[in-house]
Amino acid sequence: MIRIVIAEDQGMLLEAIGSLLNLEEDMEVVAKASNGEEALTLVRRLKPDVCIMDIEMPEKSGLEAAEALHPFECKVIILTTFARAGYFERALKADVRGYLLKDSPSDELACSIRSIMDGNRIYANELIDTDSSYYEHETEGLEQFTGRTLKNKISNQRRNMNGMVRHYISTIMVKMKVPTG
Repeated sequence: MIRIVIAEDQGMLLEAIGSLLNLEEDMEVVAKASNGEEALTLVRRLKPDVCIMDIEMPEKSGLEAAEALHPFECKVIILTTFARAGYFERALKADVRGYLLKDSPSDELACSIRSIMDGNRIYANELIDTDSSYYEHETEGLEQFTGRTLKNKISNQRRNMNGMVRHYISTIMVKMKVPTG
C-alpha cells in the first residue's frame, strides 16, 4: 500500500484529490495538510511513501517544504497550475520526484505516483523553465519542431485551466457511481 500525505491550501481541491487517490486499491491517503509547515510535521510523524504538495501555500511553500524534506525517505510530488521562473530548478535541487500540472486527469496522477514509487521521475513539459539550462537543448529542439515557443504553450495552458475543480469532482462522482441527474 502506498501511503500518501497531501498538502493543498484549497480545501475543495484537497478533499477531491484525497478522495480520488483513496479510490485506488494500492493507495491510502494517511493525512491532509493545508499548508507547508503542517505537511512537514505530518510527514515527519507518519513517514509516508509520498507527499503531494501544492507549490504555493501559506506558512511554507511546497518547494520550501520539499527542500526541508530532502534528507528524508519521502518522495515529493509538486502539483501546480502553471510554470514560474526558477521553480523547476529549485524542484530538481530539492530532489522532487514529480512536478505535475493540477489539471491533469486523475488517473494520470495515480499512474505517476506508481511510476515514482518504481524509481522514476516525472516532470510535465509545460512546467520546465524556459530559462532552465538543464533543458535548454531540449527546448530549442522542441521550438524548432513545433514552430512555437514554450512560453506560448504555457500561456495557452493557463487559459485552458478553468474548470479544474469541476473536473476532479466529476471524476470522483463517476468513480463513486453517484447519479448526476
